[in-house]
Formats: sequence, structure tokens, C-alpha cells
Amino acid sequence: MAEEEPKKVESETPPPAPAAEPVVSPKDVAEEKTVIPPPSVEEIPEESKALVDVEKAPEPESELEPVEEKKEGSVNRDSVLARVETQKRISLIRAWEESEKSKAENKSHKKLSGITSWENSQKAYVESQIKKYEEKLEKQKAEYVEKMKNKVALIHKEAEEKRAIIEAKKGKEILKAEEMAAKYRATGTAPKKVLGCF
Repeated sequence: MAEEEPKKVESETPPPAPAAEPVVSPKDVAEEKTVIPPPSVEEIPEESKALVDVEKAPEPESELEPVEEKKEGSVNRDSVLARVETQKRISLIRAWEESEKSKAENKSHKKLSGITSWENSQKAYVESQIKKYEEKLEKQKAEYVEKMKNKVALIHKEAEEKRAIIEAKKGKEILKAEEMAAKYRATGTAPKKVLGCF
């Protein structure tokens, strides 16, 4: 569609050149320059700008016209050309500015998405490390609990063995005391040892 528009503009007739006005003092010409508003960039397509550059000022109808009128046509032409150049420069600056802004946006978006993906990968790595350590700690805890249970069982076993030894000793001592008492009764003698606590 962009190619169709230039064809339309070229097919149109170029805008008419400013008509020669009656003799005006240079002071009036300066005032006219300040009064004429420059057309906006949107009103003048680039093809028509190029046509204005090539366009010549109209030839005076007679050579008898004063020199000031020729200067005025030249001044109008120069002011139009200057305006066209200014508008062209401004549009190029705007296009460059938009291009740079777009580049900056794309660059920052790319960097931000890179940072986001880096953050996500780092989070995933840290979470996997945490899970790994938790599993390791659970395993160590289970091993430690097992060791402690084994130690408690071993202590209980030793205590039972010591109890059994004491019970056996007690049984032997009771049996020995009964035998000695029976012997003393049979002989009628009294024991030589008296309990040390009395």
C-alpha cells in the first residue's frame, strides 16, 4: 500500500507556484514570512517535497517589472525551500528518534527477559539444593535415630545382664546363708561373724 501512495502523488499536478504580487516593500516581505505558518509534515508528502525543490519560480511577464518583485519571488521560493528542508530534517529526526526508542525498548526487554530466566534457573537450582540437603538431613536423622535406638537397646541388654548377675549372686548368697544356718543349727554353734551394720 505504501507503493500505491507515491504513484498517486506523482500523478497529481504539482501545487501552483505562488503568484507574483504587486510591488511590496522589503519590510512587508519580512512581515509576510513571519505571518505564513509552515505547513505540517503530514500535509506535504515526501514526493511533493521533492517536486517543490525542482520547481522554478514563474518567469516575469515582462522585463519591465521592478527588481524588487523578482527578489520577492526568490525570497518566497527560498522560504518555501527552507521550510521543506526543515520539515524534512524534522521528519528524519522523528524517524531516527522512534527507531532509537524502539531499539532501546527491544534491548531492555531482551535483557529483562534474560534476567527473569536467570532468576528462575537460579531459584530452581537453590530449591533443588534445599531438597537435596533436606533428604540428606532426613537420612542422617534416620541413621542417628537408629544408632540411638541401638545404643538404648544395648544399654538395656547390659542392664538386664547386670540384673541377672546380681540376681544370681543373690540366689547363691541366700542359698549359702541357708546352708550355713542349717549347719549352725545342726552343730548348735553360733556364727562367728556378726552383721557389721549392727
